[in-house]
Amino acid sequence: MIKVVQLLLFSVLFLVVKVSSAQSQRTISGFVTNASSGEALYGAKIYDTISKNGTVSNEYGFYSLTIPNQQAVFRITHLGLDRSYVTVPVNTNELDLFMNKSVQELDAIVVSGKKSSIEETNAGTFELSLEKVEKLPVFMGEKDVIKTLQLFPGVSSGGEGTSGLYVRGGGPDQNLVLLDGVPIYNANHLFGFFSVFNSDALSKVTMIKGGFPARYGGRTSSVLNMKMKEGNLKKYNTEGSIGLIASRLLVEGPIKKDKSAFMISARRTYIDALTRPIMAITDSNNSGGYFFYDLNTKVHYKLNNKHHVYVSGYFGKDKATFKNSGYYETDDTGAYSQQNNSEEFLKWGNAIGAARWNWRIGPRLFVNTTLTFSNYHFEVGSISTSNIKNNGVETSLIDTYQYQSKITDWSGKMDYTFIPSANHYIKFGYGDTYHKFTPGVFSASEQINQNEESVDFGSSLQFAHELFAYAENDHKLNNRIKINYGLHYSSFLVGQTSYNVIQPRLSTNIIATDASSVKISYARTVQFLHLLSNTGIGLPTDLWVPATEKIEPILAHQVSLGYNYLFNNRYNLVIEGYYKKMNNQIQYKEGASFIGTIQDWQNKVEVGKGWSYGGELLLEKKKGDFTGWVGYTLSWTNRQFDNLNNGEIFPYTYDRRHDLSIALTYELNKKWDFGVVFVLTSGRAVSLSTQTYTVANNPISYPLNFDEASYFSSINNYRMPLYHRLDLGANYHKQKKWGESTWSFSIYNVYSRQNAFYLFIDKTQNDPRLMQIALFPIIPSVSWKFNLNYEQIKKNRDAKKR
Repeated sequence: MIKVVQLLLFSVLFLVVKVSSAQSQRTISGFVTNASSGEALYGAKIYDTISKNGTVSNEYGFYSLTIPNQQAVFRITHLGLDRSYVTVPVNTNELDLFMNKSVQELDAIVVSGKKSSIEETNAGTFELSLEKVEKLPVFMGEKDVIKTLQLFPGVSSGGEGTSGLYVRGGGPDQNLVLLDGVPIYNANHLFGFFSVFNSDALSKVTMIKGGFPARYGGRTSSVLNMKMKEGNLKKYNTEGSIGLIASRLLVEGPIKKDKSAFMISARRTYIDALTRPIMAITDSNNSGGYFFYDLNTKVHYKLNNKHHVYVSGYFGKDKATFKNSGYYETDDTGAYSQQNNSEEFLKWGNAIGAARWNWRIGPRLFVNTTLTFSNYHFEVGSISTSNIKNNGVETSLIDTYQYQSKITDWSGKMDYTFIPSANHYIKFGYGDTYHKFTPGVFSASEQINQNEESVDFGSSLQFAHELFAYAENDHKLNNRIKINYGLHYSSFLVGQTSYNVIQPRLSTNIIATDASSVKISYARTVQFLHLLSNTGIGLPTDLWVPATEKIEPILAHQVSLGYNYLFNNRYNLVIEGYYKKMNNQIQYKEGASFIGTIQDWQNKVEVGKGWSYGGELLLEKKKGDFTGWVGYTLSWTNRQFDNLNNGEIFPYTYDRRHDLSIALTYELNKKWDFGVVFVLTSGRAVSLSTQTYTVANNPISYPLNFDEASYFSSINNYRMPLYHRLDLGANYHKQKKWGESTWSFSIYNVYSRQNAFYLFIDKTQNDPRLMQIALFPIIPSVSWKFNLNYEQIKKNRDAKKR
């Protein structure tokens, strides 16, 4: 079947594009790399100043440019590196290009595809500058790419301090989060307050909110594509940081210079070490704690100019525990005694691995073959023991409770880049992912004097294959019009059911003037996975479940229209409007949850639909000592289920009418830079009871036993208060004999705004009142970062010897 698909793709591609074989043309190809580290450069622009033809390097640095068979002069540009010119003689067909770091201070660029935003074909696409992540104020000393992404229009957070992503009305499960091409199913540490992505280990972060290219599939809201560093082929590099709650360390360097390299980055929190002595002082019977860690690794081996091999992995885990011990006696004689011990735990984690092989088949064709593994697992439970001694007779009682959920993937795919001419940039490929789901298994056991009684129930294992094939072409019609068009085909095989979906994609960029462009896009997307959530903020208790014979996949349509204007070569204005419709959304039935009954999850949910539409505005200053952006979103997001809310439309939990973010940085000199963040958003929608009443609980057996019930006029019938806060940060850099030292100071929520995280009705008084719980007042933090310069250390050592 794979061979048939491959032949069909080749046939279609060669029918669409007629490749010239005239002797007056030649194709030059090679790799673009950073001269100081040997790392491949994604998105470098190669432009022939004579023929006026150009191209862009792919994610592995490969480029291919067809030009007239005459001498050429290439101009190579890339963010943060010196512009360079290379004269290419006649009869040269293979040429690797090298770029050096700029000797001047870099202009701080907030959002920059390696193409300018005017030239970028796809709407709603931007690249996050990792330098900007370093300069902005941070929460509790932890720099986080996800929290920076939340400051852009169309992207919102789940709540106070959380690292969830809600893009254009979609849920957190509808974002395709890729780390080195492998999906991450839960991207949260510390119950959602930090993400699992260590910014030190990343080389590139790209987000797509709309106009998805055909090469991406499997999600309906956004694509967040993150690439790990490949390792330095030239020299060793060590950097790390120590913060209030966590520390991190990165080491990279050559295994064999210019041939192979490694990168390893680790981070661990020490909240457990800080809280353990406090708990021991306050209550000697209680103990516990919480920690998380993550580890990023990568090895790059250059076989020759045509073949490169990469092996990468990520491993992360969170664990929270609480232990209680007590000893009780009923009389002074000691005839009866009882000792109780209990432990409650919650743990979750991701483990992913990827092996990829790059092969430059020819001057115009490049293929990347990838094998991946991904495993996400969460577990919650408790163990309690009681040792009873009564008149010399000892009895032991052990109760265990455990609930776990898991999703495991094995995947293989082949992605081709084909560049027949300067006007066509074609990508196509195919692959298969084998899913294994454990959507929630509950177990309980009881042991009395070694006589064990246990019960297991819940959802059964489910298996599925997700096959896909795609083809897309970034087509330059003329100097004013570019079109990206393609198809993505997906097939999901689960049980006795097969879902087959064709997803057309189209994006058009019309360059109106040298400084402005209009972009139009349409995308049909399908998602074969659902996330069952009671909270909506991405806690680990949320369950990943597949489409089944009874529950169909999510199907979405999105159209967007955008206008981009660049003025004074410093300011960029982007205005976009969008409309998205989502079918087969699922939500728990009223009163249902992931724990509590032996029913399969399919019997606990309702299926409905949703809409999201709105407008986004981004104004950014891209150059100078003072840079930053202002982002504003006006949006509406609704849901409708036939058997919920009397079938009436209600606002989605994270429907926020207004969302304003301001992020500014100022570089005073080489030693000091400052950052400011201000956020103002409408409160999210919540459900609050409008009436309470008492009902009899088993009135026949217990006629005087009553429970209190609540009445809700509708789902999400109330808005939380307006949310706003101000953050300030400063970084102090100093060159040392051993490298660079950076002290980072931040103040989160400067004026200590009591933003509501949770609302409840206090009924302890005669007059019930609506109350709120606020998590974070003003929080100052400090962290120290170091970067060792081995060349400088060696020079100092040699100078001392002399």
